[in-house]
Amino acid sequence: GLGHQVSHLPLLNVEKINYEEVNFFQYGGIIFTSANSIKFLDLNKINKNIMCFCVGSSTEKIAKKSGFQNIFCAEGNVNNLKEIIIQNFDKKNGSLIYICGEIVSYNLDKDLILEGYSITRLVNYKVKPTEEIRGEFIKDLKLLIPDIVFIYSENSARSFLNILKKYDLQDEWMETNLMCLGERASSVL
Repeated sequence: GLGHQVSHLPLLNVEKINYEEVNFFQYGGIIFTSANSIKFLDLNKINKNIMCFCVGSSTEKIAKKSGFQNIFCAEGNVNNLKEIIIQNFDKKNGSLIYICGEIVSYNLDKDLILEGYSITRLVNYKVKPTEEIRGEFIKDLKLLIPDIVFIYSENSARSFLNILKKYDLQDEWMETNLMCLGERASSVL
């Protein structure tokens, strides 16, 4: 309503990875570092009272919607999540299962194993960069380069860079403010 024009350019395609049958009842806790990991999970086979650890509020929202009752939430960073798990999950309560994408920016499972936890990593989705963009979108973009670009992840940053190169758009962006979620994303660009 402030007279801003907002364009949305999906830079990543998320695809489900089929995983082997898991007995979720053998775990005392479940860890989600993205909303996608919940979306691509067969939720019928999970006790929703299990201790559920989420990396941030958007992941937590999806976990709540999916019926999880016992959620612990970090402020969007994995280091913080690790501390929350250590503070709230007693190793005596069994193993943890960590549901995530194929590529993670940080190996949470390795760190928790070093802390003496038993943890299984289950990969249930992968992310592919968007290769093609509608010609109209590129035309509009060339006419009106945005003042601000928001990039949400390191993967998105890489994909964005490839698109700028592919469609020969690098030079037009010199005046644009770049807003990134996290240093990894900004360092790519």
